[in-house]
Amino acid sequence: MSARPVLVLASASPRRRALLERAALPPDRVRPAGIDETPRDGELPAALAHRLAREKAAAAARDETDAWVLAADTVVACGRRALGKPADATQARAFLRLLSGRRHRVWTGVAVVAPGGRAASRAVCSRVRFKRLSPGELDACIESEEWRGKAGGYAIQGRAGGFAISVNGSCSNVVGLPLYETRALLAGLGYPVDSPAQDRAP
Repeated sequence: MSARPVLVLASASPRRRALLERAALPPDRVRPAGIDETPRDGELPAALAHRLAREKAAAAARDETDAWVLAADTVVACGRRALGKPADATQARAFLRLLSGRRHRVWTGVAVVAPGGRAASRAVCSRVRFKRLSPGELDACIESEEWRGKAGGYAIQGRAGGFAISVNGSCSNVVGLPLYETRALLAGLGYPVDSPAQDRAP
């Protein structure tokens, strides 16, 4: 039986790693890619998430030439406005107030670079509707500090799961990695997604 090739996750997100493990695609290594995540002038949320995922994958692939590199970036979109990771509690509260009682989109860009430089990527959208948040619920969200490092200032697998009236589209996308599309991208470039996880290349 041939060994499964090395998979590198270009993200420090424990949520993405957990999702990959749940899908029987545990990464062999984690190599976060430090890039400038500042949106360009006029850049829409979908384009931002897609571009950042591609840039993260390319940056990590430069040091992982013999491995498969997977990167992702998630952006919450309220209209044309992109909500990334809040800088502090004040911004997190502002994000949650903006999302309160409204529908919004969650965009995740996913990019894969295979050995030899072949690459594929796409942006995936899920639609989420929140209930109207009370002042007490907002306070609890901020005090919990779940907003730290989360696009839009919330974690759907945490307190915000109780605020979501509906989620249309990939649920794992809202957590940070659309698993169906991720498997499809890997498989499309020839990665053996159905090989036993324990059979690894040296």
